[in-house]
Amino acid sequence: MAAGPRVGILMGSDSDLGVMEDAAKALNELGVSWELTVLSAHRNPEGVRQYALTAPQRGLQVLIAAAGGAAHLPGVVAASTTLPVIGVPILTAALGGADALYSIVQMPPGVPVATVGLNAARNAAILAVQMLALGEPALRLRLEQFKGDLLRQNEAKNAKAQERVAALRGE
Repeated sequence: MAAGPRVGILMGSDSDLGVMEDAAKALNELGVSWELTVLSAHRNPEGVRQYALTAPQRGLQVLIAAAGGAAHLPGVVAASTTLPVIGVPILTAALGGADALYSIVQMPPGVPVATVGLNAARNAAILAVQMLALGEPALRLRLEQFKGDLLRQNEAKNAKAQERVAALRGE
């Protein structure tokens, strides 16, 4: 891994940590360094702004921001930096995460936030690595190996399913 973190993982509440650990694990699997911070867009807006403004100087290249409920964190981060921001809407009991999804995906023109599915922190990390790999052949190779592993896993699952199908048919 690189000396300093390349991906910043932010969440509005420590209650999101269980979901966002998946992003950290995926980044570890792909050999990309990261940092994780809890900053609330509502309780600490200046802290969020300073984090986003200083991220490039700290070596961060992509930010992943997760939030549930009103889900303003990804948008506030995106408004404060030119780095790519990936939003992870967190599933909530109140509205099933729809409020978070809509808050993150419906950003105004000029302030884009790439948005993954509800609780899809792993996909956010993989997308961050794909962005980083654009200029890094070695990282692109790790992604190709990762995708190859997914293919082999799928083929193994299909072979197992076909065995069950053959048994159902009496073959």
